[in-house]
Amino acid sequence: MALHASNAGYWAALLSVLAMIAIVAVRYLLASGGFALATRSARPGLYRGLDPQIRREIGWSLASAAIYGLPAGIVAWGWQAHGWTRIYTDIGAFPLWWLPVSLLVYLFAHDTWFYWTHRAMHEPRLFRIAHAVHHASRPPTAWAAMAFHPVEAVTGAIVVPALVFLVPIHIGVLGCVLAIMTIMGVTNHMGWEMFPRFIVRSGLGGALITASHHQLHHDRYRCNYGLYFRFWDRVCGTDRGLAAEGWDKT
Repeated sequence: MALHASNAGYWAALLSVLAMIAIVAVRYLLASGGFALATRSARPGLYRGLDPQIRREIGWSLASAAIYGLPAGIVAWGWQAHGWTRIYTDIGAFPLWWLPVSLLVYLFAHDTWFYWTHRAMHEPRLFRIAHAVHHASRPPTAWAAMAFHPVEAVTGAIVVPALVFLVPIHIGVLGCVLAIMTIMGVTNHMGWEMFPRFIVRSGLGGALITASHHQLHHDRYRCNYGLYFRFWDRVCGTDRGLAAEGWDKT
């Protein structure tokens, strides 16, 4: 009986991992594909001649999806089968104010982890081993958001799964975290600025990262390392502002 239960648990965990790999891959294809189509309409010709690069970006990104799906699948199985995580479904389990606060806590924690690991990836040895794969996209396209070497993909794949064991979060808010992570990852790489100038250069734009900010990172390498917020770049003196006006015009 115990052996049967062990086998059942193994297969349940495996199915959870495979399901999450598929979900992450489909999420990537839909988000990147959707914004690639938007690029064709908003900036026709922007990706002209980049077909070999885009195929490479898709290949690396699907490999990254498998890496991201592994810890996500284990977390999903542990939550559903054993209640191991701090994910909750009862909206009354915590005060309502915790919903937006938990969203900000997760985004700031993820941004902090990303800033420091991303900055480390620009040290010469790690850059050659791993991060050069991402920067081979010149210019980056909407397909480049997850185009990582496996070493770098592992650093990105563990942070949110680790947080759900430490910080309580409603399942719906967790979905918002994943949606923001996906959308900002794609839009910051798609090679043009989707937000109007008055927003990008406003106080809000000065706090958040958009394509105009991240493009300068891909142009200069040693600056603008953040993911969601410009906080750590400003604190650490690595914020170099926005790409020059007109950078995204064909």
